[in-house]
Parts: sequence; C-alpha cells; structure tokens
Amino acid sequence: MEEVSLIKCFSDITDPRMLKKTDHKLVDIIVMAICAVICGADKWTQIEEFCESRYSWFKQFLELPGGIPSHDTFGRVFSILSPSHFQKCFHKWIQAVFEMTEGQVIAIDGKTLRRSFNKKDKKSSLHMVHAWATTNGVLLGQQKSQDKSNEIKAIPELLEIISVKGCIVTTDAMGCQRKIAEKIYEKQGDYLLAVKDNQKGLKEAMDKTFTHAIKIDFDNMVYDYSKTLDADHGRIEQRECYVLPLMYLWSFKLKWKGLKSLVLVRSEVIDKATGEIKKESRYYITSLKMQAANILQAVRRHWAVENSLHWCLDVGFREDECRSRMGDSTENFSLIRRIALMLLKHEQSLKGGIQTKRLKAGWDQNYLLKVLRTSS
Repeated sequence: MEEVSLIKCFSDITDPRMLKKTDHKLVDIIVMAICAVICGADKWTQIEEFCESRYSWFKQFLELPGGIPSHDTFGRVFSILSPSHFQKCFHKWIQAVFEMTEGQVIAIDGKTLRRSFNKKDKKSSLHMVHAWATTNGVLLGQQKSQDKSNEIKAIPELLEIISVKGCIVTTDAMGCQRKIAEKIYEKQGDYLLAVKDNQKGLKEAMDKTFTHAIKIDFDNMVYDYSKTLDADHGRIEQRECYVLPLMYLWSFKLKWKGLKSLVLVRSEVIDKATGEIKKESRYYITSLKMQAANILQAVRRHWAVENSLHWCLDVGFREDECRSRMGDSTENFSLIRRIALMLLKHEQSLKGGIQTKRLKAGWDQNYLLKVLRTSS
C-alpha cells in the first residue's frame, strides 16, 4: 500500500503525552480514528472494535508498537490533544490535497453540537463556526464558539487562519459586523453580508431606499437586476436580485470598508400541492461591484454550508447524538468527522449517500483505500 498522505500531514502534530517506550504513536492513533469514523464508528468503543478487527491491515502502513489502543486511550489522547495544533495539521492536509478555486464562495456559518453539553461541569453545548468552500466542497477551517451569539468573536479568529484571497465570503446577519467586513477586505477577499435588525440603522436606510426605488420602478436610477426561476421538489421558486451602487447611501461609505453595492433579494415560493405562496425580502451589503447575476448566485451558494456540511454531519454521522465531552475531545472528534466527510464526499466511484459510503468502506477494504487515496 502507498503511504497515505494523512500520515505525512499529521506526523508533525505536538504530542501532549509523557511518552514511554510502550506508548502508542500519536499519528497512528489519529489515522486509525479517522479510518474508523470513515467506516461507521461514532464512539471511542466502536473505534477500538474496528481497529482490533483491522489490526493486520493497519499494520501494513502504521507502526503500532503497542498494538491497538483501548477506547479509554483513544478518548484520553483526544481529550488532551491541542485543538489548535490538530487544526494546523488539518490546514496543512487541506492545502496539500485539495486544489482551491479562485473566485468561489466561502460560506461562514455555525453549528451547535447539541449533545455535547455537560450539566455536571456546567458546560454548554459546543458551537462550531465553519468556513466552507462551496465550489470544492472543502472545509477550510473551524473555530469554537461558546454559543451562536459569540460567532461575532469566532468569525474574525477563523478568518485569521484561512485564505480568502480572490473569494467571496458570505455570512448570515450575525456576521454583518464592520470589523468582519474590514478583515475580509484586508485579506483581499470580497464580502456579501446579510443585513437584519442587528444593524438597525443600515437596514432601515436600505429598506427606505429600495422601497422608493421599486415604487418608481427604478426610473432614472443606476441599478442592476437578475432573476431566476426553479421548479423542483414540489415547489416553484422565483428569485429577484436588485443591486444599487453605494452612491444612494453614501453616508455608509466610511463605516464599512470596501463597501460598493447594496442588494435586495426577493423570493416567492409556491407550493404546488397546496398552492400556498410565501414571499420574503432580504438585504445584503457587498464589496462586489454591481453584478446582480453573480451576487444572486453567491446568495444561493451560501446555503451549501447547511446542505453539504451541517446536514451531512447530522444525517450521515449523527453528530447531534455524540456525547464525547471529556476535555477537548468534543472539538477534536468534530474535526475527525469533518475529515472523514470530505474524504467520503470526494470519492466519486460509488454513487450513494454518506451513510452508504461509510457502510461500504467498513465492508470493503479496497473501497476504504479508494476513499483514503482521494487525498493522496
């Protein structure tokens, strides 16, 4: 078997243990855990059972001086392993094996691991903020946050460790903050930020401006417009995007670094079965020039972080049911799941969902090798 690139990328991670001659190698533990999670393991006990059953296979490319670690050893190691060191090696792996697409949308959004709370230690559920490259289907990084309201602090920290150059960064209304916009702009990216009541003055000004513009049908105004129509999943959805240059709200120029355009997206969804109609209007600010079609596409791509990452973690990995809580094990186990998810998503020979691919990898060692070699 060729050396798996995971071994190369995770060999340099700092080992937090007091090492003895009989200790298990840290890189062996990490690679075994990732392989086990790919193959359907969701708990430390299941990881141990999987590795025991595949000892001969692992021995082909791992040293395993102490044999297969117990589930207690797996749990203990990941509880003391530095999440920041683990993530640095993760970034090294991402850069080594996934080619990034310039100009793509990087969607930033948070997800709560619902069963990670610990009443005894008064620990609330862990909330992770993700940066998801929507074109490549790659997690660029994640940052821990105490809860959704603290995403404001977590997003700038996440932006520090990823590259957004030449890309469009999107966030929900929680991320619509001047410092976040400035950070994206300084790192040579563009931003597209949803505007809601947390930016009350800006929202009211945009609402007044667009309401007037629509009333006069944009007569004698500088603007751009794009429209899409979809008929899938038992519904018809029409989206309209109106973009105005900043000159119509020039007073906000100095408040938002790099701001160039104001955006209104209106959607109308018709349920084919019931005939029910739902209408919604959303506002955005962006450093992009007036390109309504591109902006509308970026707005739609933002939701890939929900569909391609968060939904897959909940359905394919049952993340919300995970009760790993000791030390830093919750955060580290979450990164293992995300590595496994990306490897499974990028293996294209099997046309099936994540659950099917996990089962296949567990049954078929040759297929597991295919999954691992998508990163080689």
